[in-house]
Amino acid sequence: MNDKTFARIKELTEMQGTSGFEHEIRDYMRTEMTPLVDEVAQDGLGGIFGVRNNEDTDARRVMVASHMDEVGFMITQIKPNGLFNVVGLGGWNPYVVSAQRFTLKASNGKNFPCISASIPPHLLRGTAGQKSLEIADVLFDAGFESKEEALAFGVRPGDTVVPQVETIKTANGKNIISKAWDNRYGCSLVLEALEELQNEKLGHTLIAGANVQEEVGLRGSKPSVTKFRPDLFFAVDCSAADDTVSTEGTFGHLGEGVMMRIQDPRLITLPRLREYLLDTAESNNIPYQYFVSKGGTDAGDAHTANEGIPSSVIGVAGRYIHTHQTMFNIADYDAAKEMLIQTLKGLDKSTIDTIVAGI
Repeated sequence: MNDKTFARIKELTEMQGTSGFEHEIRDYMRTEMTPLVDEVAQDGLGGIFGVRNNEDTDARRVMVASHMDEVGFMITQIKPNGLFNVVGLGGWNPYVVSAQRFTLKASNGKNFPCISASIPPHLLRGTAGQKSLEIADVLFDAGFESKEEALAFGVRPGDTVVPQVETIKTANGKNIISKAWDNRYGCSLVLEALEELQNEKLGHTLIAGANVQEEVGLRGSKPSVTKFRPDLFFAVDCSAADDTVSTEGTFGHLGEGVMMRIQDPRLITLPRLREYLLDTAESNNIPYQYFVSKGGTDAGDAHTANEGIPSSVIGVAGRYIHTHQTMFNIADYDAAKEMLIQTLKGLDKSTIDTIVAGI
């Protein structure tokens, strides 16, 4: 990974935008994609895609979709003492929410520092402790002394709270620690692929960009595939690594390459598409690992949209996703980048028709 790529990853992961509030990332994607494509278009929910048209008007259409949103919170109530109740936007383990730093993004456009409350051990002495915890139990504190003061600063229910984290490399230079790798990984990969393929003649029309609201139920993929009507769909997304205790019988291991997803609760990668991806990885000496997931991606909804779209995922593993701090491997990112580029290079009309017809 070169310095330019790390700088892009740092910029993207330090941006703040949870589900439904992706405008900062969307503006960045629009600016970066515009010189690399023939047109940039947006769907009705706010997903944004660059289109590289093929000179063959009968060319097949291939869609590559990241998603822009990260997990966060929405303020539901301002309490009389100025603290906030929230609801999670995306899946959170409630036990990792407390005692963290956030940005409160007010609807008047201002940002305020904010922390999630916790109970010091001193105040738990003589009690039964915290045997169970829900997101609704965690209060958020921006230092306001009253509800009236919070309102005077422009804070309203419906405003969002997003993790505040610096992106850094680990000591050995092999990994990166950041928030929001799920899924600023995909945003970075889409932009890098468009740059690498800028002067490459492709055998299809390419639609590449990022959806919204993936973390709250894969909501962005159906509007985008309805609008752009692809013949094939590839999600580029980060998934949970399960390698801290054992790599025996687990899926998602840092340093073992791009993840070849074969099944999750919302998707079975169809045989011809799986064969094409495996052949692409092996023919280009791209390290890969099979992946079976307990969670889904935008491919899960895309593949049942329209009349059915063969779909898959070009993914990487991240430890501790959906928290303030994710660790991911630089070599895995490089493998995923090469996998996406070579996958797109190899897709022409005949290959796509074979995949589609060979269910």
